[in-house]
Amino acid sequence: MVHWTAEEKQFITGLWGKVNVEECGGEALARLLIVYPWTQRFFSTFGNLSNAEAILHNPHVRAHGKKVLTSFGEAVKNLDHIKQTFATLSKLHCEKLHVDPENFKLLGNVLIIVMASHFTKEFTPACQAAWQKLVSAVAHALALGYH
Repeated sequence: MVHWTAEEKQFITGLWGKVNVEECGGEALARLLIVYPWTQRFFSTFGNLSNAEAILHNPHVRAHGKKVLTSFGEAVKNLDHIKQTFATLSKLHCEKLHVDPENFKLLGNVLIIVMASHFTKEFTPACQAAWQKLVSAVAHALALGYH
């Protein structure tokens, strides 16, 4: 279990209340697919992913990004139970989708960049540290099905 200080919880929940899940989720997944193109192989049914512009305007990317970030919101609601919260998703990604667990870390780091770009004033170094701790905890929880 991850230990959270009151300050870390406030940084996470305070900022999460301002997040546009559709916009930030779509941008985060698009960035992942552009910056780490090998991750595109998991999204072969999404149509045209041939270049950055196509990915940025792909409705399937945006919709799945929203779904991913909505799921991430469950971590924010359940900070003290992240492993349990993602147990089913971990199993799905491990057993059915065969996603390399390293990709969860990559997506978490991309999400940090998206948050920093959307919330420039609020995303202080202390806030970033709390969010980095959160994305690391989520990535770890999602990777548990691989052990």
